[in-house]
Amino acid sequence: MTQKVAVLGTGKIGEALLSGMIRAGWNPADLLVTSRRQERAEELRTRYGVTPVTNPEAAKTADTLILTVKPQDMGTLLDELAPHVPADRLVISGAAGIPTAYFEERLAPDTPVVRVMTNTPALVDEAMSVISAGTHATAGHLAHTEEIFGAVGKTLRVPESQQDACTALSGSGPAYFFYLVEAMTDAGILLGLPRDKAHDLIVQSAIGAATMLRDSGEHPVKLRENVTSPAGTTINAIRELENHGVRAALIAALEAARDRSRALASGNNS
Repeated sequence: MTQKVAVLGTGKIGEALLSGMIRAGWNPADLLVTSRRQERAEELRTRYGVTPVTNPEAAKTADTLILTVKPQDMGTLLDELAPHVPADRLVISGAAGIPTAYFEERLAPDTPVVRVMTNTPALVDEAMSVISAGTHATAGHLAHTEEIFGAVGKTLRVPESQQDACTALSGSGPAYFFYLVEAMTDAGILLGLPRDKAHDLIVQSAIGAATMLRDSGEHPVKLRENVTSPAGTTINAIRELENHGVRAALIAALEAARDRSRALASGNNS
């Protein structure tokens, strides 16, 4: 692979990308990193053999720029990059809620921009990365983005109009599962199990259930019905979930996450 890729603002997700790309066959010599802290950049050089550079140097020398800073820091970064980014650079944004038009307005005319919402399972190569093209991004740019993010999990192309919904579902999604596991672990303790045993039971059940959903091709309702025998333990538990409005609460929570993503897109960071 001969294209140079720069990861700007290399935090946990940026580092996961670097690590995954190297395992997928990218030459560390073709990977550039930037960081606010020099010691962090040197740490990445030592760990992966990548090259630390400044943001303007990355803009001038890399073929692809992956912007992984927080949404509230993106404007400052673009002000620094804009004078140095030629129009033929591919710019990939991983910032929640910020539309491709925001970048296109601040960079050289016709700059290709791709928007990606990934999630923290990138740290274990099980990310769900949702990819949308900006006005000037081609099928080739999308394929290149898939090649990069495919190194840390699965990718899915969607129209940009669906990005806020995807942010609510998969970008924030791992947190919902962690929250449910936390609650179920507390329930296990209440029922008399030690915390470590309750944790192991729930985590393996979650892994098994997710694998069945992915590999069986069955609708989740069918899989749930397979566990739910008449007058049994499972149906009594599900009755209580319905009585307490868990389904409605989940729908409301995802709507709230989507609305917050839209607010970020409109510049409301408060």
